Amino acid sequence: MEWIYQPWPWYVAGPLIALVMFLLILMGKKFGMSSNLETMCAVCGAGKKAEYFNFNWRKNRWNLIVILGAAIGGFIGANLLSPNKAVDINPETQTNLKELGFESAGEAYLPNELFSVSALTDPFALLILIIGGILIGFGARYAAGCTSGHAISGLSNLQLPSLIAVIGFFIGGLVMVHLLFPLIF
Repeated sequence: MEWIYQPWPWYVAGPLIALVMFLLILMGKKFGMSSNLETMCAVCGAGKKAEYFNFNWRKNRWNLIVILGAAIGGFIGANLLSPNKAVDINPETQTNLKELGFESAGEAYLPNELFSVSALTDPFALLILIIGGILIGFGARYAAGCTSGHAISGLSNLQLPSLIAVIGFFIGGLVMVHLLFPLIF
């Protein structure tokens, strides 16, 4: 079991992802997590209010099973297959984050200062989470997919819009981390 506790190297994980993407292309399926939100809206009857959601959602139900599996797999990975909850990040990055007020840097994947139950009573943390959620939701819809959808699915299908979106994601991430993040925190 020791091999499953460690991060898999790129030369194992990469080909496995490529194999899954190849099989999906052969089956004529498109993979993406954010497209499940459209499917869930159609399942709940949003097609009665907005024409955009008026489609046969049953042909996408396989992808709903994928998102359920991802949630279950994430829970198992985080709670049963992670003997060490500490995040292996650069010590200099940990120091920089601690200077910005993130004392839990390197201890968990989600900083306690933003994602603990007590943070939900802090108006500033709550505002950051709400604004971030709106921006992520809008961005994923505006870009016609999320970062992983474009970077994994779109690029593997050689889609130029996905390449443009991934370049934009990287530029946006650099601007956020180096310019906006220090201003906010």
